[in-house]
Amino acid sequence: MSTRRNFIKKTGLASAAIAASSSAFGATIITKKESSSHLLNETNTILGHGDYKYKLTKNWAQISSTKIPLLNCHEMQMDKKGRLIMIGDHPQNNVLIFDKSGKLLDYWGTAYPGGHGLTISDEGDEEFLFLADSGWYLNKVGKWTKHNGRITKTRLDGRVVFDIGHPVTIGVYKPDEAFCPTETAIGPNGDIYVADGYGQSRILQYDSNGRYIRHWGGLDNPDPNYKLVSAHGVAIDYREKGNPMVVCTSRSEECFKYFTLDGKYVKTVKMPNMQVCRAVFDDSNLYAGVCWSQPKDGKTNWKDHTGFVTIMEGDKVVSNPGGTAPIYKDGALQKSYQIDEKPILHGHDVCIDEDKNIYVCQWNANHSAPYKLTRI
Repeated sequence: MSTRRNFIKKTGLASAAIAASSSAFGATIITKKESSSHLLNETNTILGHGDYKYKLTKNWAQISSTKIPLLNCHEMQMDKKGRLIMIGDHPQNNVLIFDKSGKLLDYWGTAYPGGHGLTISDEGDEEFLFLADSGWYLNKVGKWTKHNGRITKTRLDGRVVFDIGHPVTIGVYKPDEAFCPTETAIGPNGDIYVADGYGQSRILQYDSNGRYIRHWGGLDNPDPNYKLVSAHGVAIDYREKGNPMVVCTSRSEECFKYFTLDGKYVKTVKMPNMQVCRAVFDDSNLYAGVCWSQPKDGKTNWKDHTGFVTIMEGDKVVSNPGGTAPIYKDGALQKSYQIDEKPILHGHDVCIDEDKNIYVCQWNANHSAPYKLTRI
């Protein structure tokens, strides 16, 4: 643990130890609160469980909502310079670049009104962005409208390298099949994996120049191992040395499905009551935003704020910042729930820095900028 994290842990816990909810994993939340319904005072808010506890900062991003308006903050990754690059879907700005203090360094882009997925590809001397425009955009009268999307490779300043368009143009999709990609992942040889999360829920594999190789998955796949329902995220898991795997989010099935680099099924990791977004890997951990969950009693709709963040060691959930402590019975993960205070509304993506702090991007979160969870 770094000296900085030691300092934060000592000062954060000392100032925040006011009221605690105990569990086998430790405090679910430590905060001074007036009611269970209001959003927590970030000064005294500690989220998470076990060795993975965090101090919440909601006003981390130093931006003006009038000068730099936001709709949904969809995804974020960190480049080699330590800059945090985020994609959103506001028509006035699609890509925002922050430093780790929350200062806005740059912003650009109006060509991606359905801005949804962002992946950084390190190609040696230069890094590139792969941007997924899902096709969903807010039109001039304020109505969400669906059309077909695309994948774009750009330099970090937004200059376009190439586009990957609708697979109907190469005979892979039928004319009436929508292509609404939500995510990309870049394999060890540069292959591009595209998650058509809002279209056909397929994973499409292209080579590094955007030439089609294969696809798998799909809503209508008769094999339950290959069936994907809302294939919202795709990532490459390098944690097992010499055996990288493609990790696909089947969000509506509440699970991650693992495949070989050429699309052969490996395993399913169930995430009960967690509609997870893309898997984010750091060291031995998997992190993910949880966009939706259901309450212990009753039902909610897709607009209700029911999200949090989940953290795994290997295939085991060890902490749920903003959610209840993970519980296992006979080796099986039980349902996790958002805590009553709703400190995180809809976890859509997370980014991890070198100090193991988490930056949380949210969908449908009252136009809020990313939150920061400082590890203690």
